[in-house]
Amino acid sequence: MRSKGVLYTDTQILVPFFDVDRMNVVWHGHYVKYLEIARCALLDKIGHNYTAMSESGYAWPVIDLQLRYIRGAQFGQTLNVRANLVEWENRLKINYLISDLETGERLTRGVSVQVAVDMSNREMQLASPKVFTDAVARALP
Repeated sequence: MRSKGVLYTDTQILVPFFDVDRMNVVWHGHYVKYLEIARCALLDKIGHNYTAMSESGYAWPVIDLQLRYIRGAQFGQTLNVRANLVEWENRLKINYLISDLETGERLTRGVSVQVAVDMSNREMQLASPKVFTDAVARALP
């Protein structure tokens, strides 16, 4: 069972024509872009987005990304992309659910994992920096 997470955000995306293939479904690689849009919205909600991360001296590369395609999204369809914060103390783990905004039908599930890297020495951190965990603590309900 997938963890529900402690904080989430929903982002709506209208599938543009240039994201679909000859079969009029979204090309599989574009789903990663949709997850990134939702992840950025979640980080904004936390109050510690990529700009703040960089200013604090840390990069957060994606080290794992998983997608499970259930049904293809189509041109003109409005998607809801939910990003759920699952882990943040040692790594940043986010669960995603892409669904049809109108019907709620599940289309794609995903998970991303990121870790903090100290940019001064390029060393991966075994725990998330305090500046990030403090931001999450402030954002929690």
